[in-house]
Amino acid sequence: MDPHRPRCGLRAGGTVLNTADLRPSRPRRLRLGRGNLRPLDRLRSIKAKLGVLVIASVFVSTLLIILGLRAEVRFRYMLVFTSLACLAVTLVLAHGMTSPLREMTAAAQAMARGDYSRRVRATSRDEVGRLAGAFNHMAADLEAVDRHRRELVANVSHELRTPISALHAVLENLVDGVQKPDPDTLGLALTQTARLGRLVSQLLDLSRLDSGAVPLQAREFAVRPFLVALTQETGALGGDVRFEVDVQPAELTARADPERLHQVVTNLVANACRHSPFGGTVSLHARRDDGIGSLRLEVLDEGPGIPSAERGRVFERFTRGGGSSSTDGGTGLGLAIARWAVDLHGGDISVAESSHGCRIRVLLPGDPT
Repeated sequence: MDPHRPRCGLRAGGTVLNTADLRPSRPRRLRLGRGNLRPLDRLRSIKAKLGVLVIASVFVSTLLIILGLRAEVRFRYMLVFTSLACLAVTLVLAHGMTSPLREMTAAAQAMARGDYSRRVRATSRDEVGRLAGAFNHMAADLEAVDRHRRELVANVSHELRTPISALHAVLENLVDGVQKPDPDTLGLALTQTARLGRLVSQLLDLSRLDSGAVPLQAREFAVRPFLVALTQETGALGGDVRFEVDVQPAELTARADPERLHQVVTNLVANACRHSPFGGTVSLHARRDDGIGSLRLEVLDEGPGIPSAERGRVFERFTRGGGSSSTDGGTGLGLAIARWAVDLHGGDISVAESSHGCRIRVLLPGDPT
């Protein structure tokens, strides 16, 4: 066990984040009681409800006037009783009509205090009911955003702590004279610096993903030189892993944004290297596809693979498939960023079946929009 790893929470910016805070809270609905009686919920229009309210008041007042005349009640008493009865009917019906608005007010005040778990009872079919449904949807989105923010702070703080601690230890040993600035020591510092750089790059990509304002600059390029250059650039990530590039036909070309495609394949290769065994092989296959895309890219490793139950979740943020631990240098953002870049091209990315290891398949259309 990592002695520097906190047992009860993660520390970020001097604040301890309890891991229980990262669990999605169950939405709380307001209690239903006599005060939440809504007899007009089945009506689909607020105008119809107001019409029923007027009719009910007129009916009650007429009925009381008739009964008062039969009982020979004095007019001033009859006027008072009729007014009180109409007021009671109006209060009962109007209370149910405005109940969602009061619940939304209470929920909005709770959100201002940071509680995004409140929901509104959206049983009415009129305009107020539709507003309550939209409010609940907004509250769920805000709760998800708040949860992702907490997860981001916790994950980034955890990932930053390890390389910073390693760099601090190396530099402290160099300053104290415990170690000499030999190639091995400087190589360790360089490795941790590269890890920090990858994390910062992923965070920048994540901000672009959230902004959604990344134009594509598609052009025609040769696939094989592109993949060979990429493996040479990312060879340091693989350590003792070797690369195998297979492009058929050899002169295969693709039309895509090279920078975004570089982003996709780099993340896939880094993920494959991280999960491959010592001396393993990471294979990159490129073919012309006659189905939904004109280019099919596959990255195959020799690692433990991804269980079938997790294949639909590995492209979500902060999800680490294949039994990856939190100390493997991954943030759970690489595959999410890869899916974002593929979606920009109008393509598809998925975990394909493989007899061994993990095979990630990317399909790109011929003319991305």
